[in-house]
Amino acid sequence: MSMIKKLIAECLGTGILVFFGPGAAAMTLMIANNTGTAGIGLLGGLGDWFAIGFSFAIAIAAVIYTMGRISGAHINPAVTIGLWAVKKFPTKDTVLYIIAQLIGAAIGSLLFFACIGIDSVTIGGLGATAPFAGISYFQAILAEFIGTFLLMFVIMGVAVDKRAPDGFAGLVIGLTVGAIITTTGNIAGASLNPARTFGPYLIDSIYGLNLWYYFPIYIIGPVLGAIVAAFTYEYLNRE
Repeated sequence: MSMIKKLIAECLGTGILVFFGPGAAAMTLMIANNTGTAGIGLLGGLGDWFAIGFSFAIAIAAVIYTMGRISGAHINPAVTIGLWAVKKFPTKDTVLYIIAQLIGAAIGSLLFFACIGIDSVTIGGLGATAPFAGISYFQAILAEFIGTFLLMFVIMGVAVDKRAPDGFAGLVIGLTVGAIITTTGNIAGASLNPARTFGPYLIDSIYGLNLWYYFPIYIIGPVLGAIVAAFTYEYLNRE
């Protein structure tokens, strides 16, 4: 595949992820607001997170199965950097992939806003991630590190390792993300992906909602988690 096709696939795939994943979180908040419930928790807290996680799972599986053969379907700068760190992805393509992912994330958020209007920002925050009440900056980074570690470890095992059985990567990776979001979503939003947070933050900030103070959480935690997971997998599987 040409590089331009790979970049289009990464942009499109990340846009799909951000439209449907954070979009589900924003929709949950808007439904809760319409029923007089404050915040995510209309279905009893964990039920909301399961629904959001399931939306991410399906979107990720769909992108992997449709675009994995084109670009590898990273759709996540942390994954791209993790693969680069263990020499599974070329240096010359890394920055281009990340730029495409960030653009796709912004487009995905913008399209979700276009479908609903200002309530998607003022009530739903476009599904932007932020630490929940009582969670410190460090705790949020740690939660993102742990979640992304598991995600990257699974990616190494089912998608990168040539010994993995064919046809299961999309399903397993999608379900892994869904499980991580269900368990850790109420800590810091379970971004696991700098682009997933970047898109909503960018469009939110255009309409007056500024959350950039928290953005380092969703760079440091996911990127470190992905790098450590990639090196750990390589170490454990080295003959």
